[in-house]
Amino acid sequence: MGSRAFGLATDGSDTDRRGVFLAPTALFWRFEKPPTHVEGPAEEQFSWELERFCALALRANPNILECLHSPVVEYVDDTGRELLALRQAFLSRRAHETFSGYALGQRKKLEADVRTHGAPRWKHAMHLLRLLMSSRDLLHSGSLTIDVGEQREPLLAVKRGEVSWGEVERWMSRLATEADEAAARSPLPSGPDHARVEDFLVRVRRASALQDPDGGP
Repeated sequence: MGSRAFGLATDGSDTDRRGVFLAPTALFWRFEKPPTHVEGPAEEQFSWELERFCALALRANPNILECLHSPVVEYVDDTGRELLALRQAFLSRRAHETFSGYALGQRKKLEADVRTHGAPRWKHAMHLLRLLMSSRDLLHSGSLTIDVGEQREPLLAVKRGEVSWGEVERWMSRLATEADEAAARSPLPSGPDHARVEDFLVRVRRASALQDPDGGP
């Protein structure tokens, strides 16, 4: 994830890894449940248990949806391939509310930085613009594209502080308006395919229970 997935990596960029793991079904039968997420073991690595990941994706959480659509996949097993094949089931017009809500919160933080320090955190401004582009394009086309493509250089110019804050603000406002307009005629369904995702989760849990009924190694 991060800049390497977005096509915005430079020589100094970190490598952010996000993953999904399946906790054995038998562990859920105990008083102490398995974790919903795990940090590490590598630096900048974070993983969600499958059910938690699906629940967040069904709510159109921007970070989760982007993780699910990352063009850079380092490892995937059969269950992971099934999850990736379900990507479209998670997409709906709910993304307009979640993406725009997250973007608004980030913009307020940038505006506070300008008032306090005279300038925003330019890297955060770049990523906010990228998120707004992603939201607009998702609502317009019905598919989520992570790599910024030809927008790489304009966005990196923002990161370097070569674009005025006033211009960045106008760019943000224009993208937000375009997302609103795209939402009004979006090909996306009103809500995600909850039943299809739940069927997948139940099937995976059942297979895990049959494979490892005692929860042992």
